[in-house]
Amino acid sequence: MTTTHNADFGLSQNRALSLIDSVRARIAQAHVYHQTVRSLSALSDRDLRDLGLSRAMIRSVAKEAAQAA
Repeated sequence: MTTTHNADFGLSQNRALSLIDSVRARIAQAHVYHQTVRSLSALSDRDLRDLGLSRAMIRSVAKEAAQAA
């Protein structure tokens, strides 16, 4: 009986660790997204054009950066 209980606990622990890893990854992605938006928003329109970007593209570029992280 103890073996079954330990096996169930191990499975629950694995699920909990997986959930924690998932939350950490989402937080890291959110950090990359917000940092990218802040950095690109701080650039002048001319600097953005030099990068081939417009202000309208900032959020989509940040989303791509966050997904790649």
